[in-house]
Order: sequence, then C-alpha cells, then structure tokens
Amino acid sequence: MPPVFAHGRLRLYLLKLLDEAPRHGYEVIRLLEERFQGLYAPSAGTVYPRLAKLEAEGLVTHATEGGRKVYSITDAGRAELADRGGELADLELEIRDSVTELAAEIRDDVRGAAGDLRREMRAAASASATRVEDESWKAAKEDLRKARQEWKEQARRAKDESRRAREEAQQARRQAKEAQERAREEVQRIAGQLQEQFAKSGGVLGSLAGAWLGGAPAAGSADASAAAEAGRSSGWAADLTATGDPARDLDRLLDRFRDEVRDAARDRGVTSAQVAEARRHLEAARGRLGTTFGVTS
Repeated sequence: MPPVFAHGRLRLYLLKLLDEAPRHGYEVIRLLEERFQGLYAPSAGTVYPRLAKLEAEGLVTHATEGGRKVYSITDAGRAELADRGGELADLELEIRDSVTELAAEIRDDVRGAAGDLRREMRAAASASATRVEDESWKAAKEDLRKARQEWKEQARRAKDESRRAREEAQQARRQAKEAQERAREEVQRIAGQLQEQFAKSGGVLGSLAGAWLGGAPAAGSADASAAAEAGRSSGWAADLTATGDPARDLDRLLDRFRDEVRDAARDRGVTSAQVAEARRHLEAARGRLGTTFGVTS
C-alpha cells in the first residue's frame, strides 16, 4: 500500500468523512475500505486513536447512541478542513492514483497467474494428448474463466473510482479558486472604501490615503475623493499575485494593509483623536468582512 496517509493525511481525511455526516468508528473504517474498492482497510487500532486525538484537540466531538460513540465534526474542525482545501484536493488525487496502482498490481498478478495456469494446462495436454478431457481439466478451465472475470471486475471498479476521484478533485480545486477570488475582491473593495474615508478624515489618515494613492492631495481638498476613487480603480495590492492558497493570500493582503497603516502613522505622527477615528473606520471594515466570511459578533 503506498503511504497515502503519511504526515497527517489520515487525520485530514477523517475530518472530511465526518464533515459529510456524523459516523461511528466502524462506519469510518468501512467507508475507507469502500473508497479503496476493498483494496485497503485501516485497522481499529489505526482509526480510533486518531479520532480520540481529534476530539482532544476540539476538532470533533462525540455522542453515545445505542452504546456506540458517534463522532461529529466541530466548527474548529470545519475551519481546519477549509484552510487545507488545496491539500485535501491533492489527497483525493493521490488516493485515486493509489487505487489505480493497486488495481494495476492486481491485474499483473492475475495475468501472471493466468499465464502460469495456461502453461501448466498446455503441459498437461501435451503429456496426455490422447486422454479425454476429464473433470480436472474442466475445473482448470473454470478457474481460468473465474480469474479472468475477477480481473475484469477489479479493473472496472478501479477505473470507476479513478474517474470519480478525478472529478471530485477538479471540483474542489475550482471551489478553492473561486473562494480565493471572492476573498481578494472583497478585501480590495473594503480597502478602497477605507482609503476614501481616510482621505476625508484629515491628519495622519488623510496623509495615509495620499501615500496609498501615490501622492494624492491632502485631506479636505477638492481632489481627495477623486484620488481615493482612482486608488480603487487602479486595484490596491494588485502586485500580490495569487499563490493558490486562499488563506495565505488573505494573510498577505492583511499584512500589506497593516504595514502601510503602521508606516504612515510612524512617519507622520498620530493623535488620540486620530486613533479614535481609525478605530471607527476599522470597526466598520470588520463588520463588512465578518459578513463576507460568515462570522457573527
């Protein structure tokens, strides 16, 4: 069995199964066996300790039903699953490749066994050319027929699983990319609104808006709002190219925003009144971003 679940991958896949529906430990083992078309099944000694560890970390919880522990994923578990969406897509592809590889090995084994059986049958036929086909010969032919049928069935299952895993991985990648684009657009929109508000607020906030907009007029001037609008249309932080990891891209945008505010405040000075004004703007931005990411106060 290739090491598909090395380095915490089994932990990630357990979270995926529990995100689909609450399950007890035996059901988790059975589902893993089904995903690998019966070619691999983890032991209870592998699955239950990992479920216990996930529960200790607050990522899953359990309830007792009919004497069994039924495990469910928590909000913290869903958050980790969302943060590792790209890794989960790669894991689905690796599982598909592992199933294909195992099916190929079984196919080669069946072919080798069938070849050996044919050679033995030819040797027996050559040594007994004058003998009438007996029951043992019929049994050998039946064994060969069953072996061929089994190989065809295993190959069909492996092909179906490979196709399904490929489609799921492609869908997961599309969803991750769409989420990344939505997060980036929302952060840029809010940053543009903050720039316009800062440009109107005066003092260090107006200076900060000017620095962002490439030397825009000071706050209160007739051109301040137009400069803020130009900053939005030019695309703030457009130089930060996407990495393929939405969580990382969002961190980079927030780091850029924080550094620019901190540098402007350090260079131009800041008063208590300006801090209070900045707090109001940031609180408004926090509310809009919370709505975007589904976070309630």
